[in-house]
Amino acid sequence: METTEIVIQDKVDELLTVLEKDAEQLKQSLLRLNEMRTAVIKRNDSLLAKLLESVRQESQAYKSQASKRRLLIKELSAVLDCNFAELTLSKLESVLSGRKKGAIAERKKELRSLTRKLKTEHLATTRLLSECVRFNRSLLKSIFNNDITGVVTYDSKGSSALRSDRAFVNLEL
Repeated sequence: METTEIVIQDKVDELLTVLEKDAEQLKQSLLRLNEMRTAVIKRNDSLLAKLLESVRQESQAYKSQASKRRLLIKELSAVLDCNFAELTLSKLESVLSGRKKGAIAERKKELRSLTRKLKTEHLATTRLLSECVRFNRSLLKSIFNNDITGVVTYDSKGSSALRSDRAFVNLEL
């Protein structure tokens, strides 16, 4: 085996390890988004705070992982004599053969699937938060700007006027 092939095989092994960690991070992100939506729906502020803190702490690990991946791709592109921007998993897969080719194809498929799921979960979380914002704005607007906006809202008994003799919030538990 040539030294170039040995270097390529070693770098591919390192890249596969990094890609496996990427897949794990994507899985953790999927779980975190699901937990975040659950915490928002259940109004669990302490869980939300913990989740946001864990996101802050793990952001450095994500940056480190991305840096390792970029470095390996740069090294591989130099060995394969191709442009850094052109070296994708598909291109790397076409250059390799045997088990390494299969491993790269498997990682690519897994990462593609996880990325699709993450995009869907992110969209669902964004929609939920957007609805919360819309609902809160509507609620605040109906409480504080009832006469200014000209929009009339009705209570459950069909009354449209705000009654000042009633408590705004039921204080009984």
